Amino acid sequence: MCREDSQDLLMRSIPWWCGLLAAMVLSTAAAEPASYRAGIERFTPEMVRKHGFDRSELTALLGQADYSREVMRAIRRPYEAKPWYKYRPIFLTAKRIRGGVAFWRQNRELLERAQAVYGVPPRIVTAIIGIETNYGGNLGRHRVIDALSTLGFSYPKRADFFRKELEEFLLLVREESIDALALKGSYAGAVGLPQFIPSSYRAYAVDFDGDGQRNLQESTADAIGSVGNYLARHGWRPGEPVALAARLTGGAPQGITPAGKKPVKPAIRLDRLAAAGVVVNERLPKATRATLIRLEAPEPEYWLGLENFYVITRYNHSNLYAMAVYQLSRALQTAYQAENDN
Repeated sequence: MCREDSQDLLMRSIPWWCGLLAAMVLSTAAAEPASYRAGIERFTPEMVRKHGFDRSELTALLGQADYSREVMRAIRRPYEAKPWYKYRPIFLTAKRIRGGVAFWRQNRELLERAQAVYGVPPRIVTAIIGIETNYGGNLGRHRVIDALSTLGFSYPKRADFFRKELEEFLLLVREESIDALALKGSYAGAVGLPQFIPSSYRAYAVDFDGDGQRNLQESTADAIGSVGNYLARHGWRPGEPVALAARLTGGAPQGITPAGKKPVKPAIRLDRLAAAGVVVNERLPKATRATLIRLEAPEPEYWLGLENFYVITRYNHSNLYAMAVYQLSRALQTAYQAENDN
């Protein structure tokens, strides 16, 4: 409330201060749609009924969640919406390759142990952590409770998904004794070095350092082991290739529509692809199944995504993401070997 005073200076300032206060009130009201608090009020008793949360404690906790306009802006412009020729340079940089080699060198024993346990090579685990958080350098700046509540109650396009993740988050913080108000992550609520969403954290995170807790925020060992476990549980095939560079002869392949950004499970045999004019240099069994992928660039790129490529898309449902992981992993392998040879 603005109070009048007899001093002229204060009198002259009243309209400005009152206007500012009014603008702030209106801005706050506009920033938080009615659906947000209404959604929280409906969600709370569901969690009490389904999972035995204390109603007063949960009400107090969710009462401290904040609607985030920044999260809403970010969800509408994901990196994966970019064409490949703009997406690739974000992640395939000399700095990220150097950082990956350093990460690999510093954590060589952990990466090799993860490979022994889960079958996933160090270059793939390192590339995923490199793309997700720049090897732990950027764990995210949004409170997870804010991100998930904002998207769960104010983003109709994927509200069901994010409400489920908020449910998983509340279970996770209870199980792992995490401060629900302190944990930060991405605009989509992903956390830790490998950026696991809460459901993935609960299902696939492992205690790889043996300290009795799964800690993806502070334990590099747990992050490395968890990435390996995630890919293994989704069908990683040790020793098999990920993707093959391809070229087309005679124009568009007859009867085959290349995939773009959206992943498609490998279903076409290599001999059928060859008969349709898709050429690769590597030799694999003719019965090997693959997906023909077309990446947008000034000169379109064609690749064959194999089963391990599809497994990477289970981490992030984008062919662009999986290709960036694959190409970064190859660059890391080359740079790491060169450093060891010198």
